[in-house]
Amino acid sequence: MTDPVTAAQPVEPTGPRVRDGLRRAGRSLLRDVPALVSVAVLVLLVLAAILAPLLAPHDPMRTYAEGLTARGAPVPPGGEFPLGTDPNGRDVLSRLLYGARVSLTIGVVANGLATVVGVVAGVTAGYFGGLVDTVISRITDMVMSFPILLFCVALISVTGPSQRNVVLVIALVYWTYLARVIRGMVLSLREREFVTATRTLGVSDTRIMVRHILPHLVPAIIVYATLGVASSILIESSLSFIGVGVPVPEASWGQMVDDGRRYYEVAPWLLFAPGLCLIATVLAFNLAGDWLRDLLDPTAPERR
Repeated sequence: MTDPVTAAQPVEPTGPRVRDGLRRAGRSLLRDVPALVSVAVLVLLVLAAILAPLLAPHDPMRTYAEGLTARGAPVPPGGEFPLGTDPNGRDVLSRLLYGARVSLTIGVVANGLATVVGVVAGVTAGYFGGLVDTVISRITDMVMSFPILLFCVALISVTGPSQRNVVLVIALVYWTYLARVIRGMVLSLREREFVTATRTLGVSDTRIMVRHILPHLVPAIIVYATLGVASSILIESSLSFIGVGVPVPEASWGQMVDDGRRYYEVAPWLLFAPGLCLIATVLAFNLAGDWLRDLLDPTAPERR
């Protein structure tokens, strides 16, 4: 049966609305140079991760005899190894490309899970209130009271280092931030006239939350999800840096930074290459998130 409130409202055609949104996004992006650069960096990063098997000049896990000098030191950038080799004689460029795959996969999947849990928890707590809100809010406070990195290290120490466990641990920690934001928004939305009207008409709570409240939360969810990918990548790199993240010999930027830290005097490229990749990726996600926030917020002043 059709929702009476929904049926009474004129529905704007989806096609023109999407085209108008894309045109507005394009105009905004062209006026915002930092956002334009950040989006370009993210597109290149995604393409590099997807095409890593085609772009990588060598096997990222293979040790090459010519990848070490006669004294057993890493080979500097140039020739067969454009970005040099690591202490094990592996190609740095190939490991950077495959490391982008690991970072993006963990960042997107972990943050996606955290977003789903955070939205469900926030909407449920904000809409029902009372005891439900109290229980969810106290669980949120308890999780947020732990130091993030220390909490992740403790959980990984119990479950064991692997990509799957890193994803689950990050999702378990980061859902709380979005849950708080969504809860606050729903507390305001549930008192609006359109929610009261649908409730009066006998519409179920689940339908109200999904059809009438959730669409109003989409802009905030998109912005926080974008910013959360950067945080997830940083956590994964930190865990790999201290040896409890992605297990060796898989390529990870955090592991590569750790190798660079040990050999920075004789092989500084080992530190600079993955470090610059991390900085560029995190900064690009943060700038893109700021741009999306301004784009999706109708009250924000338009950037010139």
